[in-house]
Amino acid sequence: MTSHKRYIWLTAMLAAAVLQLPAADVARYVNPFIGTGAIAGGLSGNNYPGATMPFGMVQLSPDTREVPDWDCAAGYDYNDDTIYGFSHTRLSGTGASDFIDILVLPVKDRNRTSSGFSHNDESASTGYYQVLLKDENINAELTATRRVGLHRYTFGDTCTGSAAIRLDLDHSANKNSWGRKIIASQIRVVAPDAVEGYRIITGWARLRKIYFRMEFSCPVAEWVIDNGGTITHNSPVANGTALKALFDFGHQSVVECRVAISPVSIDNARLNMQTETAGKSFDTLKNEAYEAWNKQLGKIEIEASEHEKEIFYTALYHTMIQPNLMSDCNGQYMAADYATRQLADGDEHYSTFSLWDTFRAAHPLYTIIEPELTARFVASMIRQYDYYGYLPVWQLWGQDNYCMIGNHAVPVIADAILKGIPGIDSIHAYEAVKASLTTPHLNSPFDVWEKYGYMPEDLQSQSVSITLEQSFDDWCAARLAQVMGETDDMARFDARAQYYRNLHDTHGTGFFRSRNSRGEWIEPFDPYKYGANGGYPFTEGNAWQYYWYVPHDVEGLIELTGGKKAFCNKLDEFFTSTVTSGQKNDNASGFVGLYAHGNEPSHHVAYLYTLAGQPHKTQQLVNHIMRTLYNTSSSGYAGNDDCGEMSAWYIFSALGFYPVNPASGEYIIGSPLIDRAAINVGNGRKFEIIVNKESDENAIYVDKITINGKEITDFKLPHKAIVDGGTLQIWLTSK
Repeated sequence: MTSHKRYIWLTAMLAAAVLQLPAADVARYVNPFIGTGAIAGGLSGNNYPGATMPFGMVQLSPDTREVPDWDCAAGYDYNDDTIYGFSHTRLSGTGASDFIDILVLPVKDRNRTSSGFSHNDESASTGYYQVLLKDENINAELTATRRVGLHRYTFGDTCTGSAAIRLDLDHSANKNSWGRKIIASQIRVVAPDAVEGYRIITGWARLRKIYFRMEFSCPVAEWVIDNGGTITHNSPVANGTALKALFDFGHQSVVECRVAISPVSIDNARLNMQTETAGKSFDTLKNEAYEAWNKQLGKIEIEASEHEKEIFYTALYHTMIQPNLMSDCNGQYMAADYATRQLADGDEHYSTFSLWDTFRAAHPLYTIIEPELTARFVASMIRQYDYYGYLPVWQLWGQDNYCMIGNHAVPVIADAILKGIPGIDSIHAYEAVKASLTTPHLNSPFDVWEKYGYMPEDLQSQSVSITLEQSFDDWCAARLAQVMGETDDMARFDARAQYYRNLHDTHGTGFFRSRNSRGEWIEPFDPYKYGANGGYPFTEGNAWQYYWYVPHDVEGLIELTGGKKAFCNKLDEFFTSTVTSGQKNDNASGFVGLYAHGNEPSHHVAYLYTLAGQPHKTQQLVNHIMRTLYNTSSSGYAGNDDCGEMSAWYIFSALGFYPVNPASGEYIIGSPLIDRAAINVGNGRKFEIIVNKESDENAIYVDKITINGKEITDFKLPHKAIVDGGTLQIWLTSK
C-alpha cells in the first residue's frame, strides 16, 4: 500500500463532512439514443428512443422496421432511415421481439404508409420524442403518461391536402416467429373524435389482449377501414384479423391524438384516459413526464465528468423502463389464468420480468433505490404462482413464455425477504418458492434433478448451465428456508445447492461438463464451443464462460480449481485467451479474452479476483470494461441491454461495488468511476460514496476503504450499511 500522507488533509476534511449534492436536473443527462443501433455489425443494446414513464405501461416510440424481428427487437434501429409509424408497446434491450402494438402514422397522402427521416431532425429526452417525417414535412411529437400515449402532429399552415392519421392493428413483430398471429381485432368509431377497439394476438407472450381508446383534438371528417383487403367507408365498426384504418380530418394544421391502453377492457382504457389526461395539455403532460423522470433518476446523484454522467444516467434510465405496470387505474389486471382480478386500493400489478438477466444486478439495484416497488414486483410474481402453479421464468404481459433456464424469480424473492424489504408476505412467498423448485415444469424436471444430483444431458438439454444455475436457485431457497425455520427444507435445498460439484471434471479436463443418465462424461468435449438455447449442454455460451457460475460458493469453486493461485491463473487465461472453436453464439460479444460482457453469465467474473486474493486485477478489469465497452453513441452497449441488466452492471460498477452473489446481502468493492455519489435509500437517509483519487487519469487501484470511518480490508460492503445510511470512502491510486 502507498502512503496516505499526500492527501491525509483531504481525508480528515471529508470524514468530518456530510456529502451535500445540490438538487440537480439529472434527467438532462439522459440520451435515449444510446444503445439504439449497432456500429460495424456489433450489438448495440436493442434500446429505443421513444416516450415512456418510469416502469410505465406505454412505450411510445417509432418503428423503423415494417416487421421488427430479433435484430431490431425494440422496433427502432438508429441505422435505418424510414419510419413506419409509432407503436405503443415494446421491449427494451431484449434479444427477441414482441409487443409492438397499435401503430399510428400521420399522413397527407392517403396512400402513404411510411416516411423517410433524418437524425438531424430528430430529438429525444426523458418522456419525449420528436422527429420530422420529411417526405410530407410533418413534425411528430410524442409523450406519455403511465397508461396513455400522446401524439402531436404538425401538418403545417400551408397544408393543401388533408391531415390524416393511419391506425394499424395488423402491424406486429415478425409473424413467422413464436407462432405469432392476430386472433381477433376490432375498430369502433364511438364519437366524432373518438375510436375504441382491441386486438388479441399470440406470439412470444401467448394470447395477449390489448384494449384501447383513441381521442382526437378535432372531429374526423371521414374514415376508411381496410379489413384484410375489404374496404369500407365510414363504417362504425369492423372486426377482423388484419384491420387498418385511415382517419381524415380535412384541412388541419395540428392534430393531437391520445391513445389509452388496457390489458383488461375498453372501459378501463377509457378510465385510464380520463384519470391520467383529462384537462391537461400535451405540453403539460410532457413536462410532467420529464419531472417524473427527474425525480426518479435523482434517487442517485453523482459527481463525475459530463461524459460519465451521460452514460450513468442513461443507464439508470434504462433500468427504470421495465418491469412494466400491468394494472389499470381502478386496480384491475389480467391474471395469469386470463381472469380479470381486482387489487386492493393503492396496489399495482407488474409484468415484463426478464429474470434470467435481471436477477443478477437489476433487481439487487431495485432493493436499494426501489424497496416499495420491489415489494410490488415480488407480489406480482407470487400472483403468477397463485393462478399458474409456479413463479415466473420469463413473464411477458402477465404470461410466462418459459424463455431461458432456471427459475430466477427465486433469488429475487429470497433476496428481497432476506434484506427485510417491507410489505412482503414471507409465508406465502416461501410457499411459492418451494413449490416452484419442486414442481417439474419446462426446463426444470426436478424429479430428474434429485434422482441424479445433476441434469443428465440425454434427459435435459442445456444440462450444465441448468445444473449450475439451479444450484444457485436452491441455495437461495435454503437461505429463505433457514429464516423461515424450515430446517428440513433448508437441508434439502442446501444439498441440492452442491449438485454443481457433480459436473466438475476435477481429475480430467478441469471444467464443468455434461454427463448422461449413466454417469458417463459425454464426448467429445470442447470448452471453447458455444451453445445457444437448446441442443447443447451450455446456454448462450461455452464451458469457459460458465465455469465461474457458482456465485453462492466461490470458496468451493476455488477449492475445486486447486486453490487461489490456480484459480487466479485460470482467470488470467480466461481474460487473455484468444482461442475460438466453431461459431460464436450471437449473444456473445464485448470480449475481453473469453470474457463476454455482452451476455449475462460473464457479468460477475471480473470481481472473482478479489475473492481469490488479487483485487487489483478486479479493479483494472472493471475500469477497463466501463471505459471501453460503454459509450454515448447509438452503439453504446456491448450487447443486448436485456431489460436494463447491462445498464445495472454499469451503475453498480461506476459506484464502486457489485453483487457477485445477488442474494447474499453483500457487495464486492471494485473500482469506482464517479467522484462522489449520494444514494437516497428512503426514510430521509442517504448512503454517500466519496472517492479520493491520487490522480484523475490513472487512479484505479484501491488503496484504502472505510465504512463510516472504520477501515475494512475484505472488500465487502454489507447491504445493511447502505440502507442504514452512512459513508463509504475509497482511496484510489495509480499503483
